Amino acid sequence: MIFEIAEIEVHAGQEEQFESAVAQASPLFRQAHGCLSMKLERGIEHPSRYRLVVGWNSVDDHMLTFRNSESFQRWRELAGPFFASPPKVEHVSCVLDAFS
Repeated sequence: MIFEIAEIEVHAGQEEQFESAVAQASPLFRQAHGCLSMKLERGIEHPSRYRLVVGWNSVDDHMLTFRNSESFQRWRELAGPFFASPPKVEHVSCVLDAFS
């Protein structure tokens, strides 16, 4: 499994609306081919900064399959209006999980 980490800065004062939009979009991820998990984390020091962490079977499941789907377009329609700047996206793999 790999994780997509998208750092998303939203317009100040629109955090609740953004969180609602992500909740509304969550079924789009749940039904996406190769998507295993999804969570949204909010910054403590920077409350307008979020990290969307999505577990995928592969980078291709995210970058090719999901990104070229109608579900991705719908995700952007729901959440995109709240973006203060384009999200910064990277993919990571776990190299150590010492304890949970």
